[in-house]
Amino acid sequence: MKKLIDQINALVDAIKADIDKSESNKAAAARVRKATLELEKVGKEFRKASIAAAKK
Repeated sequence: MKKLIDQINALVDAIKADIDKSESNKAAAARVRKATLELEKVGKEFRKASIAAAKK
């Protein structure tokens, strides 16, 4: 679970770094889009792990 939280934090930091640049920089916008898709995947994994931990 700690690993997933670290991944989420890293992705959010990456998004924050590029979000301001994304309005004028197409590469930064692409990185933001890619990171949000990855954040969605990690979020789903976190949800599954948290539900499994709650059942224990």
